[in-house]
Amino acid sequence: MRLLILGGTWFLGRALGVLALDAGWSVTTFNRGISAADLPGVQAVRGDRERPEDLIRLADYGPWDAVIDTIGYVPRQVLATATTLAPAAGRYIFVSSVNVYTGWPDKPLDDTSPIFECPADADADFGADLGYAGQYGALKAGCERAVVEAFGAGRATILRPGVILGPHEYVGRLTWWLARAARGGQLLVPGPSDRPIQPIDARDVSAFALGCASNGHAGSFNLAAPIGHATFADLVNTCVAVTAAGTEPVWADPVWLVRQGVQQWTELPLWRTHEGVWKVDSSRAEHAGLPSRPLPQTVAETWEWMNGGGTAITGTGEAGRVADHGLAAEREQTLLQAWIRRD
Repeated sequence: MRLLILGGTWFLGRALGVLALDAGWSVTTFNRGISAADLPGVQAVRGDRERPEDLIRLADYGPWDAVIDTIGYVPRQVLATATTLAPAAGRYIFVSSVNVYTGWPDKPLDDTSPIFECPADADADFGADLGYAGQYGALKAGCERAVVEAFGAGRATILRPGVILGPHEYVGRLTWWLARAARGGQLLVPGPSDRPIQPIDARDVSAFALGCASNGHAGSFNLAAPIGHATFADLVNTCVAVTAAGTEPVWADPVWLVRQGVQQWTELPLWRTHEGVWKVDSSRAEHAGLPSRPLPQTVAETWEWMNGGGTAITGTGEAGRVADHGLAAEREQTLLQAWIRRD
């Protein structure tokens, strides 16, 4: 089969390329060539999706059985891309987000939950009044609409992942926990330890996306590990075990942490008290073949990658977003002392 990946050098795009090449697919990637190195074995096409002439030139490299768009964010750009590629590709698979749901992260979600309204030709400033998360979700919803308008419902596949982890992560979520565990000492952790979480491995998302390309699955799919698949303790305890630094987790009450002003999702990555954040029903995707490897495997293999030179133990990532994640060492110590000495 012939596959076009829009992106193809970072994290999910890279995982897609590796898996497709290993399966014997012919893989073309399209990107600006400024973020990371191309995978050996792909046909790399340079260009910018904001330039119509680059999209027209890209289409000449087709046809492809499927396009997987890992980087689309602005509906107008996705509409132009999908419209140009529609004659050259059998299916358009768009990587969206659970943020498209108006209820996330406050309410449990399934595939029928309401999503934001956004035109297929919206620009990047659409939804600015919704705040960062709301605007991101609205724009992704507009991108979904653009794909369906250009390819038709029968040739469009929408993937809505929650949190994606694994080797080559550049956001700084799992990599921060691993880097922090490697420093040893007492580690501030948000309780309760049995809080269910459901991040999914980038390689499992990739396997499902390629399965959709092969089998022609249409429609939208939530991509997350099954509810109850893992707990926060599974995450933290595996980080402690694989880094082998003698780190001691100190579980703090989440209400207390909120009162101290600890920023959820960023200062303590993957921690959020909202009811629906880890209640995403992915059963439709599971029935269609979504795999979900154990979270400890993802953690251990990410640590192996980090130690193999993939990223510094300090947590420096490919895209610079790691600066937004994790407690500063002094702040963590202050919080630990306050928690331990509380009345």
